[in-house]
This record gives sequence, structure tokens and C-alpha cells, in this order.
Amino acid sequence: QVQLVESGGGSVQAGGSLRLSCAASGYTSGYTYSRNCMGWFRQAPGKEREGVAIINSDHTISYSDSVKGRFTISQDIAKNTLHLQMNNLKPEDTAMYYCAAAGWYISRACLKDDFRYWGQGTQVTVSS
Repeated sequence: QVQLVESGGGSVQAGGSLRLSCAASGYTSGYTYSRNCMGWFRQAPGKEREGVAIINSDHTISYSDSVKGRFTISQDIAKNTLHLQMNNLKPEDTAMYYCAAAGWYISRACLKDDFRYWGQGTQVTVSS
């Protein structure tokens, strides 16, 4: 089974930056990492979990409108590691951030329900 281990969360002041990392392991035949949707989601108290940035199976990238121009998602295929560079952070970015993986190839842009494997979450807090 795919396992995801996150790191990089913390507390910063508005305008600051954080870099989140997610190490993936446990892929077997039929679960090709380089062709698997991976992404970052976040959930604030009292709100629904929302997609922040997603790398689809064809390596196209989808960003939430609220983070475009500020966040950058990337992956190191050789190390099976996903990253989220977050710049110019705002208080409204405060949330628990989750790394997620679909686990297999999906022939379209991935949606939230496509993601079967989730990390434990890492807290990001942005103070004004």
C-alpha cells in the first residue's frame, strides 16, 4: 500500500514562505509513481477539504485560484518526493495541509475522489 510522509509545516508571518515535502513509498506493479496523480489539499476548521495543487497523470498541473502565482508544486521522480513551495503566505492559507496520491494512472485530470492515499497532514499557520 502507498504510504505518504509529510514534512515542512510550521508557523510563519504573513508574506513569508514555507516548503512542504511528501515522501511516497509502497508502490508496486500497477501503481507507477511517475504516472500517478499526486497533489496537496488543505482543510481549515469548519471548512471542506479543498485541492490546492495537483500534478495529473500526464504531468499537467492544476492550481486553486486562491494560490495561483504564489504556490508551486513539483516532484522529484527519482526520489518519489512531492513538494509544495508556498510564497507570500497569507493568514487565509492557515490550514492542515495533506499530501495525497491516486495510486494508479488516471486518464483525465484528477478530482478529489480519485485520491485514495493520504498523508497524516502537516499544520501551516500564518500570522498577520
